[in-house]
Amino acid sequence: MSEFGTLQDRVRRKSLLSKVKTAEECLEFFKPGMNLGWSGFTPAGYPKEVPIALADHVEKNNLQGKMKFNLFIGASVGAETEDRWATLDMIDRRWPYQTGKNIAKGINEGRIRMGDKHLGLFAQDMAYGFYTENGRIDVAIIEVSAVTEDCGLALTTSCGIVPELMMVADKIILEVNTGQPSFEGMHDIVMAQNPPNRQPFLITKAGDRMGTPYVPCDPDKIVAVVESKRRDKGRAFTDMDATSEAIAGHIMDFFGNEVKQGRLPKNLLPLQSGVGSIANAVVGGLAKGPFSDLTVYTEVLQDTMLDLFDSGKLKAASSCSLSLSENPGFPRFFENWDKYADKITLRPLSISNAPEPIRRLGCIAMNTPVEFDMYAHANSTLVGGTRMINGLGGSGDFLRNGFLKIMHSPSTRPSKTDPQGITCVVPKAPHIDHTEHDLDCVVTEQGLADLRGLAPKDRAQKIINTCAHPEYKPILQEYFDMAKKECLAKGIGHEPQLFDRCFKMQQNLAKNGTMKIKSWDINIDLCE
Repeated sequence: MSEFGTLQDRVRRKSLLSKVKTAEECLEFFKPGMNLGWSGFTPAGYPKEVPIALADHVEKNNLQGKMKFNLFIGASVGAETEDRWATLDMIDRRWPYQTGKNIAKGINEGRIRMGDKHLGLFAQDMAYGFYTENGRIDVAIIEVSAVTEDCGLALTTSCGIVPELMMVADKIILEVNTGQPSFEGMHDIVMAQNPPNRQPFLITKAGDRMGTPYVPCDPDKIVAVVESKRRDKGRAFTDMDATSEAIAGHIMDFFGNEVKQGRLPKNLLPLQSGVGSIANAVVGGLAKGPFSDLTVYTEVLQDTMLDLFDSGKLKAASSCSLSLSENPGFPRFFENWDKYADKITLRPLSISNAPEPIRRLGCIAMNTPVEFDMYAHANSTLVGGTRMINGLGGSGDFLRNGFLKIMHSPSTRPSKTDPQGITCVVPKAPHIDHTEHDLDCVVTEQGLADLRGLAPKDRAQKIINTCAHPEYKPILQEYFDMAKKECLAKGIGHEPQLFDRCFKMQQNLAKNGTMKIKSWDINIDLCE
């Protein structure tokens, strides 16, 4: 007997016990070319038993490339599932966000057709039937903590797009996870209706609840119930470094000044923070800083959020997922369940990332791009404008609708040959996910540029002066001065760019391993 209860305890709709199967017995429900929907979000709350059984079947029977599926998931899931599927050539289409070296390799080699999308839009568009030819999902695989008497699904560590999958799935397989405590009661579920019948999301505080703890499910669609004891592999914790701590320091100073100027209340406004070392440093800075009575309205809760709870400064957190590290994050959470659980609300992606509550609450959005240019256009997805990393994620949902929209990045990153071979502040971003119209501030370890109220050329000078690395500042200044002079001579003075030269730094990186060019002259070749 599991210390967390048996399958019979968790499945309270007893008629479903007649559908209990092993993961291997579920293979009959899958055929090549099917559209599959999974629970899960960054990587939390995703199905494990059935996807792993499918991968084992393909590997054992040498079916690589012969049993491919289209995957629709709220965001990334564990590497033991989709990344392994990528190594076995089991993925044809993948929407809308992923992590894992092998799946990214498949996308960039053209074997996997990935579609990128703002996550909040993806969730609602899935319910609208926009992604498959008939608008349907053949099989949805959903991890749950429990099933109620009336077939309500209590989810696990994330909500993802489960409500939408219930609307469009023809068959449903439930994985009941008895290998961890039940998360029943932590979720706030609303089944959003399609236009013109869509109702408002009445959330006025981060901790507000407006729905029920369960996702309603048609029991006739359920074809199998599988017991799982596998826990989320979780997101590896990213350590803070001097650069990320310097960025966090600039943001803390900025918040302090905004409070002093009366533009922010003393307890700030609900915080949204992305993932990675800078996000961890910002949350760490808040745990040590002067602000208290804080709230969070975000899409991902990482390990450092537990530090913020422990500091006594965070009173409520709303998220789409509890994306803790496998160790120490989840063990720490489970050992202190009573301290954290009643302060956390997990919501479906269509609500956690919806423009309406983000704008009403006045969220402070903070996210990390690949790079941003001198006019504050930011690239979050494609290295060099072509190579996919993970996807846009939910950053745009918050950066387009928040009260304050902040992007933070190191001023440089190392190339293979130079510790500062890549500048993250460029003349023109080779791919743009977030426009100059979306961002209020950009931050590097060099400083924070407050761009509110600035015209394009003023923004450019502020970013070069404040955010660029000292080794790149004169290079960027030379380009900006040259662009202003040459464009003004042609009667183009609003946002000067020289399209025959604006990507010369990126070209030099590709040829010589560094973005430190020696001349912007178009008649001089790339600098050795």
